[in-house]
Amino acid sequence: MENKTKGQIQSSLLLGGQNLRKRFPLKYGLLFLFLTFLILWIMFYSVNFTDHMISTLTELKKKFPAIIQQRPAEPTSVCSFHSVLPEDIPEVEFLKNYITWPETPPVPSNFSLNETSHSAHSSFTILPRNGGGSWYVGDQLEVLIKINDFKGRPKKSGGDVLFARLHNRALSAGVVGKVFDHHNGSYIAVFYLPWEGSAQVEVTLVHSSEAVTVLERVNLEKPDRIFFRSLFRLGSVTESVHCNVCLKAPPEQLCNFTDILTGEPWFCYKPKQLKCEHRITHSFGGLKFELSFTKNKLFQRGVNMKAAIRSKGPFTITVLPKLKVLSETVPVHMSGEGVKARPAGYYYQGVWQALDGTTVREFNNATALSQCLKGKVLHLYGDSTVRQWFEFLIANMPDLKKFDLKSPRKTGPFMALDYANNILVTYRTHGPPLRAPLLPVSQLHFVANELDSVVGGNTTIIIIGVWAHFGTFPVEVYIRRLLTIRRAVVRLLTRAPGTLVIIRTGNPKKLTAQESITNDNYYFFRRDKLLRAIFKEVNVRLLDAWEMTQAHYLPHNIHPPPPIIKNMIDVVLSHICPPVGNLKDASKK
Repeated sequence: MENKTKGQIQSSLLLGGQNLRKRFPLKYGLLFLFLTFLILWIMFYSVNFTDHMISTLTELKKKFPAIIQQRPAEPTSVCSFHSVLPEDIPEVEFLKNYITWPETPPVPSNFSLNETSHSAHSSFTILPRNGGGSWYVGDQLEVLIKINDFKGRPKKSGGDVLFARLHNRALSAGVVGKVFDHHNGSYIAVFYLPWEGSAQVEVTLVHSSEAVTVLERVNLEKPDRIFFRSLFRLGSVTESVHCNVCLKAPPEQLCNFTDILTGEPWFCYKPKQLKCEHRITHSFGGLKFELSFTKNKLFQRGVNMKAAIRSKGPFTITVLPKLKVLSETVPVHMSGEGVKARPAGYYYQGVWQALDGTTVREFNNATALSQCLKGKVLHLYGDSTVRQWFEFLIANMPDLKKFDLKSPRKTGPFMALDYANNILVTYRTHGPPLRAPLLPVSQLHFVANELDSVVGGNTTIIIIGVWAHFGTFPVEVYIRRLLTIRRAVVRLLTRAPGTLVIIRTGNPKKLTAQESITNDNYYFFRRDKLLRAIFKEVNVRLLDAWEMTQAHYLPHNIHPPPPIIKNMIDVVLSHICPPVGNLKDASKK
């Protein structure tokens, strides 16, 4: 019995071995044995092996600390404030270099205010006319500006933000000067002299170079300091979450509302109970950043922010009538390399006089406005500074009746019709980022998408003003938006070349310390340069709201007061209805 059992076992083993060899060739068996012995060896020598590896890594860390040292983990994100389309990268880099600001001094946490720019210790001097003698209409006036610190010591670096204006309050005249930075604490302001009579120089320290350092750092480190909210609703369940151009979170925690046509990014945190499709509103959320008490001292209105710089000597000149010899105008007197000051225009008797070849007409009553716009369609797109123009037309054209579209009072959309004169005027705000009261997400339209739905033609006027809501973000956000709009404008002009497109620039505003870290004139100024560069080669008209605001005697306001708005409307209508015999100017780029 025992021998029989052994035989059966041997027979079974032999049969099993034969089956195993059939399933697994010899080479796989040898590999299996090798792996088995390797695992046993590691288990047996694990302590020594681990000690050896730790010792080796320690030695490497001593020799190459920068390589071995672990970097702090960055938040997972599916977006970036700096992202642009791949095909736009070369132009974006060019534009960023184009607006590069002069180098500014560092501002450590323990900086001394005494070493920063101070308006009361700074001064400007009117330089003698090139060639000597009196100034004449058409000449250029140069003013030397010297910036000193709180101790009266000359600054040795540039980067201060300065505004320069020449004005005559009695004549309601004003023109903007161009400021050149010498990068050593001195600046030259150059003015074109457009009117006869008295002209007074005014120089303002908008920001010290140290404040610029802080503003740049804030935009780099806190691009999300302005945030937005969206409400999600399903039945009786509602949730409110934060939204922005970019949010630092993994994809599964975000609702991605990036526009499928333009690629413009927009994200919200995913609500806990509801789905992304349940989003119903958009609104401004608030500010989640404050400057330290020490750095706040760099933003003292009337001291080192929007503060007048005194004159070191006379600050007024007398401009004589333009000289003529044998019916030929005497050449313009200027110093340096050619003409330095090329303003877009100037005010005289409170009326804007363009210097870009446009003959500006005055439209002083409802009849003049209606006659110009008869048979026209005006589509206005942008922020509240463009909405002001819609409101001006409604207020000054009694027959232009506003339809009640039941839309939000500040964001629209709006529509007005003068049936008798066949005039249609519409307004729609731009898409996010938009600091606005509660509005339905169904009304968040991107300007580029709206332009793609316009038929266009000789009776169609497009007005675009997109700038005031982009100051808190890195410049890439604004560049990306403008390039998207430019592509849509080019498409429109390709299919309907007779369409008139007018671009409104930004303008300076009053400032407080709080406003400086959100919407500051420094941010606006650099983005204004971007806008001009991006649309330079496109067949559009540029309305220079910046100079029209800065040259005027009224205080700066993000929403310019009625006298300035009236002049802006006159310029717009002068493009639409040029004087007889000036059609060539109207068709100019």
